[in-house]
Amino acid sequence: MKFIKGMDISMVKELEQYGASYRLNGEKEDLFAILKTCGTNNVRIRIWPDPYDENGNSYGGGGNDLETTIEIAERTVQSGMDFMLDFHYSDFWADPAKQVKPKAWKELSGEALETAVYLHTVDTLKALKNHKLVPTMVQVGNEITKGLLWPDGYIEQTENMAHLLQAGIKGVREECPDARIVLHLDFGTDNKMYRQWFDQVSSYALDFDIIGMSYYPHWNGSLSLLLDNMNDISSRYDKDVLVAETSIGYTTETFGCNGIVYSKEHEKITGYPATQQGQEAFLRDLFATVRSVNNKRGIGVFYWEPAWLPIPDCTWASKSGSKYMKDKMTAGNAMANMALFDENGNANSALINMKTM
Repeated sequence: MKFIKGMDISMVKELEQYGASYRLNGEKEDLFAILKTCGTNNVRIRIWPDPYDENGNSYGGGGNDLETTIEIAERTVQSGMDFMLDFHYSDFWADPAKQVKPKAWKELSGEALETAVYLHTVDTLKALKNHKLVPTMVQVGNEITKGLLWPDGYIEQTENMAHLLQAGIKGVREECPDARIVLHLDFGTDNKMYRQWFDQVSSYALDFDIIGMSYYPHWNGSLSLLLDNMNDISSRYDKDVLVAETSIGYTTETFGCNGIVYSKEHEKITGYPATQQGQEAFLRDLFATVRSVNNKRGIGVFYWEPAWLPIPDCTWASKSGSKYMKDKMTAGNAMANMALFDENGNANSALINMKTM
């Protein structure tokens, strides 16, 4: 299997609507063409069932409904790349801090909720297949460290959580039998947490292929800790492992955007200078680390939102999105200084030289 050099560019439609454009070696080109030229072979696409409020206002963050997902998948496949579909099973962001039931499923529980998960999975994959778009991998849930579809699927209610995951897995196996199924947790250096989680679900014999890990060096620690965890977890559970999300700053500039995550303090923590050269060195080291997992069980890396340019209106949530998530923090453009393009849309050296990694 070819080592995955992947990109999550789920924000692309919204970014382009706000005027984002991209350049490789000074020449303006389509984003997908640039990524393919630079060695990207897989694109990760998140999907939310209904990311709109009752008045039809988008929650923001890319507006990743089915229509948008199909558009991104079409551009990906037309550019000669594969894609991984990332089911959030929420109308907006799902992660360890929030796993909000889709609005249409709010009153559902038990078998009815499991059926909703199954049908959403099946219907989405059927729609993609009708456009001759078949994912090579499917994530059943996003960063499900503490479960999914709260409160029913809290990790503490392991049986409920397992049944919900089984419903999604069943849908994937029926519609896309050749797709590899990924279960994805956050904090890829926390070996104790990974052992505890997968031990906890082991009696339910979940039918999956890959363990996905989020790894952000400014939050999660060293590459050696990531490697230790990947070696242990891949061996212990006999699964391939991949980095489903990563990023690092190429600058600590905020570009006038609210909510920028990466700071000088983070630069110190990572040990990589916040420069294009530092970003490239990190990505090179990360690829080498995952490639070095024992028995070739490390299969690849996805970089998270490499095309999120410093466009102030391209935020992780609109007002209606923040309201839906009950998030009191002002939504902003969080990732602009961690993109693989500079503030003017020119490809950074980390992307230009990715083919050599």
